[in-house]
Amino acid sequence: MVFRRAGVALMMAVLLSVPVAASAATPQPRPAPNPQPATEYSNPLRLAIDGREAASCADPDVIRGQEKGDTSWYLYCTSDALFEDERDAAGGLVIHNVPMFRSEDLVTWSYVGDAFPTKPSWVAPTGGVWAPEISYRDGRYLLYYGASETTLPGGSSAIGVATSDSPTGPWTDTGVPVVNPDPAGRWQFDPEVLTTKDATYLYFGSYFGGIFARELATDGLTTDAASETRITVDNRYEGAVVLRHGGWYYLLASATNCCNGPLTGYAVFAARSKSPLGPFVDRDGVSVLDGRVGGTPVLTQNGNRWVGTGHNTVFTDFDGQDWTIYHAVDQGDPYYAGDVGYTKRPALLDPLDWRQGWPVVRGGAGPSDETMPAPAAQPGDNTSYRPRFVRDPRPGKTYERLSDSFDEPLLTNWTWTRPESAVFELRDGQLRWQTQAADLHPPAEPLASILSEPAPAGDYVVETKVSVTTPAEGCCQNYVQGGLLIYADDGNYVKLTSASIWNTRQTEFGKQVSPVPEGYPNYGNTVVGPVGEAAYLRIVHRGGLYTAYTSVDGRDWVRGGTWAHDLASPRIGLVSMGGAGFESRFDYVRVSALRD
Repeated sequence: MVFRRAGVALMMAVLLSVPVAASAATPQPRPAPNPQPATEYSNPLRLAIDGREAASCADPDVIRGQEKGDTSWYLYCTSDALFEDERDAAGGLVIHNVPMFRSEDLVTWSYVGDAFPTKPSWVAPTGGVWAPEISYRDGRYLLYYGASETTLPGGSSAIGVATSDSPTGPWTDTGVPVVNPDPAGRWQFDPEVLTTKDATYLYFGSYFGGIFARELATDGLTTDAASETRITVDNRYEGAVVLRHGGWYYLLASATNCCNGPLTGYAVFAARSKSPLGPFVDRDGVSVLDGRVGGTPVLTQNGNRWVGTGHNTVFTDFDGQDWTIYHAVDQGDPYYAGDVGYTKRPALLDPLDWRQGWPVVRGGAGPSDETMPAPAAQPGDNTSYRPRFVRDPRPGKTYERLSDSFDEPLLTNWTWTRPESAVFELRDGQLRWQTQAADLHPPAEPLASILSEPAPAGDYVVETKVSVTTPAEGCCQNYVQGGLLIYADDGNYVKLTSASIWNTRQTEFGKQVSPVPEGYPNYGNTVVGPVGEAAYLRIVHRGGLYTAYTSVDGRDWVRGGTWAHDLASPRIGLVSMGGAGFESRFDYVRVSALRD
């Protein structure tokens, strides 16, 4: 797994800056209320700047104006380049520090300036101002943000806050963090504020360290470190959103790499608790604090143009419908022109629905790429959106000749690739295969062995039950794994495995593709549901789309992401790899026709 911001440098300087006020450009006049509210929209959201459209709005957050007479909505984006051709004197892309946009209908947005024309003085010159979180408290707006690098002792990340009487600034930074850098350098990113009847909480954190919560002071400007509570295990989640629904607190958080171009697999997962401080458990009852980490998919790619759907915010419109704004990556236009590797992340909008007590996006259909009914943005407006919940396809008739229960001997249709490296036995109705110190990322060597058979023509479902003998938790068996492949060759496949990732155990769904344009990645991954003592894995193939499902009991399945892949003469395969010293134990492989 490649984690977001893996290249963040932790500065060792111990310089303390003198805080100064940061002010935005003069806010534009507020437009008159829209006399013709938008009835439709399509993704991505159009964010207008002087007749052009912003290329990116990552880590979005939104608020409706809180002052009397303010009917506008306001959108805030992480610091990023807005145009592909806006360059500085050195030829680099111009970075806008928290660009802000205004709308009357949540569909047509206009730029109103950058929150920080100059970064706060305690943010390092090489640091970013990330993941804004907008809040309103006691007659003023508070804009929280993550500073990726600071000039404070240790130089690592922190959470800051600026205040204003207006949602568009000018913003005055307090000059000191709300959450200070951690001595061990854990990532203090992605602030989220939740107010309950008892307290106001600030959630923050990312992969390196995990997500935490602290109580905010009554003025919203400081936190008490002694109140800190761990919310998630490290090495899994970031971008927390916490909301209350039906007597539960729901944690929504994003996982995997946000910024891997057309192979980005970022996705949003849910867990819930009766307390705002957890413990949060998923639909299977698995905690997000466990090494075999919990999380039920809420928003993940569905095979259309959008991948890397994550880091969302949630709001309710004036017709009572919940919506989410999030960022994603257009597979056909993933990078800034001239800057391959710098991923564009435009903002998308879709309805958030509730099914049996759990959130799903667009009835479970995922990100939209067609015309959609618009939200009810103003009092008296209605939305014509109504959820149509998606039914998952099911296995039909079993292909007996392709299905194996691993009683001796192996079925004759199985073929080994690189058999000289495979050490295995059939025992007690299992294929017991020692994990190899190898992987499937050519041209790296050595390449792992594969056990495979021809895939059936047309659409199909393939399933297995696998137990990998790594401990339930604890570091580090990176990246020991066992599971399924749909395989054309070493450079082209999709892979669903039970994998050890640092101190966690996760189900990883990856895509390898080659050849690719220069500078493009060959491999990307998303993750699915939790791992139990065994992992039940399912890949559904339909018309060149491969969708992952996982289960902890073999009965109740959760749907993960979809990869589109053009695989020539694909084969159904198994792997046991990523490091020596363990064993992947397969109970069966079952191949079936697809039944809707």
